[in-house]
Amino acid sequence: MAEITRRTILGAATLVPAQAVRGSAQNSAIQVGLVGAGNRGAYTGRILNSTPGARVVAVADVVEENVKNAKQRMNAPEAREYRDIRELLASGVDAVMIATPCHLHPDHLEAAIKAGKHIYIEKPAAVDVAGAKRVMRLADAADRKLNISFGFQQRYGGVYVKAKKMLEAGGIGKVREVHGEFLKYALTGDEPVPPLPRTEKEKLEQWKLWRATFGEVIVETYVHNLDAINWFLDERPLRAIGTGGRTVEKRGDLMDHLSVTYDYPGDVQMTFAGSQMTPRFFRSNKERYIGSQGVIETAREYWSYNTGQGPVTEKAEREISIDALEAFVERVRTGRPENTGVRAAESTLTALLGQMAIDQRRLVTWEEMMASA
Repeated sequence: MAEITRRTILGAATLVPAQAVRGSAQNSAIQVGLVGAGNRGAYTGRILNSTPGARVVAVADVVEENVKNAKQRMNAPEAREYRDIRELLASGVDAVMIATPCHLHPDHLEAAIKAGKHIYIEKPAAVDVAGAKRVMRLADAADRKLNISFGFQQRYGGVYVKAKKMLEAGGIGKVREVHGEFLKYALTGDEPVPPLPRTEKEKLEQWKLWRATFGEVIVETYVHNLDAINWFLDERPLRAIGTGGRTVEKRGDLMDHLSVTYDYPGDVQMTFAGSQMTPRFFRSNKERYIGSQGVIETAREYWSYNTGQGPVTEKAEREISIDALEAFVERVRTGRPENTGVRAAESTLTALLGQMAIDQRRLVTWEEMMASA
């Protein structure tokens, strides 16, 4: 894996001229197929279908009801319906949006790359180390004409972009420590406990309850924060130690709270706390960068800073998923591809490092984690 780096994969992608993009995508609305028509897929599909220059023309899901509901939510009544990703990929679409269960992301990414499609795929890259390594290899070997974008919206959100520019310009001096948290209401502990899944249908119905299909909560959910922190620090962590558990969750095998401390290069330490069991009225999802001369705080809804003259806050103009999807469409339209496979896998591996540290209740290094699969 040593030869796969951000520089090799991202640098090569920037060398492709605009003429390399599909002519159909340049000269008319980009034809997009949605693979995975659950709640998230229908939500992002609706945004994309209302983005100038793009149109959802096909939907694939193994559950027929999901397809019908998604078409209605996206206002795409004429979209063709499929049950198999392979059929959709063969249908002539220019791009695919993949919002399938997390454990399928490497398989579906590979299928879309082999079909020569531009790809917007939801996070995480995978649910385990082997899958994340596979995504790195797939992205590194992919045709440089293709856009491969993962659903880490912070990297495109207007408030995050402004905060990153201030940090890079030295606006708060040298970063000394970082804190992140995602605390939200997701369960009460009174949810019905289903029988252990035995059939494929039951496994599909319960995919959000199990690590093997959903990924631990730090991998599926909190990876957003970890990706943003890796981006702002322009580094990945060296090691991690953590703890977590199940206080009210009785289903599946996922934790409902956790805390991880990561060590980054330059003697920068980052602490992250996550919870799925706050009161219904409480939610806190943010990152905070403490520098020698000030503090920056980022969130999906705002960013703020304080350099000694009092806090300054700017609200986001819109939901940052819109920023990410519009950026994807613009890259396809103008023939300026971006391949984010390696950095998406690194952020996923950052989450997996935290998961391993929690599971083993000890300090775990990046190298040890990478050698585990």
